[in-house]
Amino acid sequence: MRKYLLVLGIIVSNICASQDISKQLEDYFRRYAGVGLFQGNILIASGDTVIWQQSYGKADHATNRLLNDQSVFELASVSKQFTAMGIVLLKEQGKLKYEDSLRHFFPELPYSNISIRQLLQHTSGLPDYMDLVLEHTPSGTIATNKELIAILARHKPPVLFIPGAKWEYSNTGYALLASIIEKVSGTGYTEYLQKNIFTPLGMKNTEVYRRRYEKRIIPNYALGHVYDTATKKYILPDDHPDLKDFISKLDGICGDGTVNSTTGDLLKWSRALDQNLLVPEAVRREILTSGEDNQHIKHGYGFGWMLRRMEPAGRVAFHTGGWPGYNTLIEKHLDHRKTIIILSNHDRFNIDLDELRNILYGVKTIAKQEIKLDESLLKQYTGKYELTPEFFISIFLENSRIYAQASGQSRAEIFPEKEDLFFLKVVKAQIRFVRNDKKEVTGMVLIQNGQEMPGKKVQ
Repeated sequence: MRKYLLVLGIIVSNICASQDISKQLEDYFRRYAGVGLFQGNILIASGDTVIWQQSYGKADHATNRLLNDQSVFELASVSKQFTAMGIVLLKEQGKLKYEDSLRHFFPELPYSNISIRQLLQHTSGLPDYMDLVLEHTPSGTIATNKELIAILARHKPPVLFIPGAKWEYSNTGYALLASIIEKVSGTGYTEYLQKNIFTPLGMKNTEVYRRRYEKRIIPNYALGHVYDTATKKYILPDDHPDLKDFISKLDGICGDGTVNSTTGDLLKWSRALDQNLLVPEAVRREILTSGEDNQHIKHGYGFGWMLRRMEPAGRVAFHTGGWPGYNTLIEKHLDHRKTIIILSNHDRFNIDLDELRNILYGVKTIAKQEIKLDESLLKQYTGKYELTPEFFISIFLENSRIYAQASGQSRAEIFPEKEDLFFLKVVKAQIRFVRNDKKEVTGMVLIQNGQEMPGKKVQ
């Protein structure tokens, strides 16, 4: 009898723990959605079990159509793992080798000594194609991969470094990989992924989709929105004067983006990797193993997956995506088989992923401690800082409190944790101020999502 009581106790304990995590996740996402820093769909799974799935916000602001768990989103750079898998499948079929040269497939390109492996792992040194294609594509025209290759062959932009010398993220490399898939398979990139990945895995709501180029409509589509500071409304990038040419001209290029999917289908994809449904275990391990540069230094990128150690999750394979109106994430916790999938159709996306992981593993998030700084010191930080030509952060004092306001965003109070280092509470970010030899504040560094973005003081 004691044995059965013990089993019952474990079941009740697990149910209570699950309910507690669900409540914490609900509070977590409502907090960000409530202040306009998140809109979209979330799915979180432990093993094969979905432990949290929810939708927040609208699929179309113009019609007030709401998101639901079947809404289809542009994945942006999360698409790269599907391009990588397409190459892997062709390699497994003996139709190419990872050490094959790019010029073997496209002899018209000026780049020698670049291998397929280097394209997969972002060590090719190829320059980003976007500015070049925008410059050489007439308004009203949509470029495709064919035009991209012709532009590269004609204008011959130099490599950024010797192939293999270091790691630098390259959309160009993945667009060229999509064209290699087409040349080797004899079918279109869209058709190849559909036949060899999406259909076999039952991903019925996943496809390559270029909305402006194809001029067709997907039902239940989550339109991407950007915030227009002039009208103080969310609009389509197509209607934004600074974005409409950008997204239109580049809409026909695939491989680095353009896969569209749902949270549910992405869970099927994640499970398929765990269960070796497309490739055997040894190949799966290779996909999720960091490559290295010519000096044998590992760079933390496999075949379409970034690879990091993130406690308390342990080994994590993930990829993010960003495109006007979209922010996306898929994250696989390899040691615990947990999966986080977040698809947002808003440009305002700023959530604390460390806190989210802590919730999943029952780890208490320790709040940063604020210290007191003299107002005379706080005044030294005030001014305007340029992080990019279009992005500034202004620092100002009001009633002895210090605030930061980024371009096109509302102000947020910043809190000192030590001299020259501040943190925000509304989002997970830090600002570190930089001084010259005379101890004058001359710049700042915005620290967010593991990235550091320097800026100089201009006022």
